[in-house]
Amino acid sequence: MDRLEKLKKLESFLAGLLQDADMKSVASIAKQYRETLAEIEVLEGNVKQDDEIGELLKSRKANGKSNAVRKDRTALPPN
Repeated sequence: MDRLEKLKKLESFLAGLLQDADMKSVASIAKQYRETLAEIEVLEGNVKQDDEIGELLKSRKANGKSNAVRKDRTALPPN
C-alpha cells in the first residue's frame, strides 16, 4: 500500500471520527483532517495554481520543506 492509499484511508477514518467527536475533540481532528486532505491534493497533483494555500504548499515542496516546523525553532539554545 503506497502513501496516497494510506492517506485516503486516514481521510475516511478521520471523517468518521469527526461525525462522532465531542466538542472538545472536533478542532484537533478537523485540523488533522485538513492537513490530510492537503497532502492528498499535493500527492495527486491537484493543487490549484490560483489558490494561495496551494501556491504555498507547492513552493514549500519545491524547496524541500515538507514540514511546518522551521529549523531555527527546533534548535536548542546555546548553553
